[in-house]
Amino acid sequence: MAVTSRDNAIFEAGIKLGALYHQFVGTPLSLHTVDSLEKAIAQSISVQPYVKSITVHIDREMVKESLTSFGYTELKGTMLKVDATIKYENHEVSVGLSLKDGYPLMYIKDVKET
Repeated sequence: MAVTSRDNAIFEAGIKLGALYHQFVGTPLSLHTVDSLEKAIAQSISVQPYVKSITVHIDREMVKESLTSFGYTELKGTMLKVDATIKYENHEVSVGLSLKDGYPLMYIKDVKET
């Protein structure tokens, strides 16, 4: 069976979410740096091939609850909500990363031919 454009689009979407997760989880942050970290993550992933759009949100309440006595914590996967659209040839894939049943789940939301 041949690999299709749709297969490659889905693969690229998974690679983007996996790279984001493993590159940034563990990054030190505070309530004062959440905005800039969200922006840095989105900009970092957006320069990769086939990324049409990406939004990154870090749960500020979870950050606040995780702060150490030094006023910072580290980014945890459970704090992330990400939405991305990847376009590869004639296919567009919408994917997400969000907290589902206590787990930072990566999932496909939609695949369409363009």
